[in-house]
Amino acid sequence: MNKSLKHLSRNLLHGVLETLWIWRDERVAARLGWYLAVATNRMPAKYLICRRTPVDVELDAGEDELWSAHREAAKVFEETFGAVRSGELRLRELQRPAKSLMDLKVELVKRMLRHCNFCRWNCRVDRGEGAKRGTCMLDKVSRVSTYFHHLGEELPIRGLRGSGTIFFTSCNMRCGFCQNGDISKDKDNGMVVDPALLAMMMWELRVEGCHNINLVGGEPTIHLHTIVEAISLLGSVQPSRDKLVYLWMMKPDALSWRRLEPAQYLYEGELNAPILWNSNMFMSLETLEILRELVDIWLPDFKFGSNACSIKLARTPWYWETVSRNHKIIYDWGEDIVIRHLVMPNHVECCTKRVLSWISDNMPDVPVNVMDQYHPDCFADPLSPDYDPKYSEIARRPTREEILEAYRFARRLGLVFESISLEKSVFGLRP
Repeated sequence: MNKSLKHLSRNLLHGVLETLWIWRDERVAARLGWYLAVATNRMPAKYLICRRTPVDVELDAGEDELWSAHREAAKVFEETFGAVRSGELRLRELQRPAKSLMDLKVELVKRMLRHCNFCRWNCRVDRGEGAKRGTCMLDKVSRVSTYFHHLGEELPIRGLRGSGTIFFTSCNMRCGFCQNGDISKDKDNGMVVDPALLAMMMWELRVEGCHNINLVGGEPTIHLHTIVEAISLLGSVQPSRDKLVYLWMMKPDALSWRRLEPAQYLYEGELNAPILWNSNMFMSLETLEILRELVDIWLPDFKFGSNACSIKLARTPWYWETVSRNHKIIYDWGEDIVIRHLVMPNHVECCTKRVLSWISDNMPDVPVNVMDQYHPDCFADPLSPDYDPKYSEIARRPTREEILEAYRFARRLGLVFESISLEKSVFGLRP
């Protein structure tokens, strides 16, 4: 294919993303530049660089030695990433080493699973053995409830062809109002997937034109071992007809999207897919280290303004210090990120205003979705047989005044929220 045809082919897919009005908001464009470049095939996803970052350690070494090697290799990755991002270095100029940072990450998450410290609970149970269960109640098996082209995410993420969203089951928090309660509180919901099957899902979503691979739940953190190994296989495994029969039982939009021309999803001959981490951010520092060289864009929740509220509404201690720490680390790394905050009834003062104030003080230029779609669900739904009266204060939708007060407060703080949160009304002004 000649150069002009390649350019046309790429634009058939990606022009619908990079020409959207949302990028005219310079503050959004400035914070999401790397993601947009990967999504439109102008830059390689981080995992492609990670596969080319050498490590100098035997993978059967002790865990402390592996972590030491990981931190050294992460420094090499950072230098290489900077050179690739600036255009000084091309992916094709990097050799595939005998042992890579990607291989090391796969080994480390397998070790972590044996004394699970994926999240802040730090349960230390051996999930490989499965004799004891931690907070998430999982062993080593991962399940996916559904995967599809998600057309309801924020505009920069969904574009016009959707976000390639994969919903994992179970969670490490116990939000009484969870709007995905069917999968977060039921560890056996969905179908079993191994890393190869998960990599096939990712491959299918990207070749059908999804702008990213959106890992969510439930909570993806507790499936770290399966996800990291799947990313290591991404592009090297493709679903056979028999595998598709199995996978499509989880895909409600199967056959709704056609596969595109290879030039539209390959970067220098390899599958190129931005990895999006859609999480409650209640994760360990070790998990953050593992993800840093793999995630191209972060989509974290910041729910509660205090531990008192997180304990009361989600039975989760240590929330504020853990989630604020993790957000700040990602920001200090210079990562692409959009923060979500859900406005809840009777929690504007204690949660919304404190969360937004913290963002203003610590991450002032990050796009924020101040979300107005809370509705009583799960144990907070008074019409449900599972209703628990202890959630009565959030057993209704937020009032119009509560939502408007959240918006007014975000505006007074100067947050980057309007084009993300109010896109329907903004869209009417910016066709």
